[in-house]
Amino acid sequence: MTDSAASAHASVDHARIEAAVREILIAVGEDPDRDGLEKTPNRVARMYAEVLSGLSLDPGRHLDVTFAEDHHEMVIVKDIPFDSLCEHHLLPFSGKAHVAYIPNGRIVGLSKIARVVEEFARRPQVQERLSSQVADLIWERLEPQGVGVVLEATHTCMTMRGIRKPGSAMLTSAVRGTFKTRTETRAEFMSFLGH
Repeated sequence: MTDSAASAHASVDHARIEAAVREILIAVGEDPDRDGLEKTPNRVARMYAEVLSGLSLDPGRHLDVTFAEDHHEMVIVKDIPFDSLCEHHLLPFSGKAHVAYIPNGRIVGLSKIARVVEEFARRPQVQERLSSQVADLIWERLEPQGVGVVLEATHTCMTMRGIRKPGSAMLTSAVRGTFKTRTETRAEFMSFLGH
């Protein structure tokens, strides 16, 4: 666990989560003191601290170090896996992020883009907002010619409850700069993704 993740983990009120989980178990007719459930409130508290660790982190710090480079063509980081928690039902959604930008004289380390996606995902989220947050941050911090973000995800709030449609996926996009103003740029990005 990184120092920043450990700090985020420590800022969670574990005792309060444990008490709430005990109450939920009682409310659904379970015995929170039985063998299989005895440690569940503690496990759930630790899980929430981990999957929501992005709440107290600034993903922008990953874009603070850039490098001068005279490259003005599209840079794409494909298939970045992410897991998030839908804020409507507190159920997970998981998928892949595809992030592209056209540098304007500055580039950033490849892993930094994946870190930005991960930290924004580790919050109560909706996929639409997550797409925009990643695009907006790259647009503001790198000042590129353009940014494109596409997220593909499966939502358990749709596959295991409600309409129960396993196999369905949601695609969202957020485009800035030349990805928004130039159809060819957006089409080139989508063609690299196979869409």
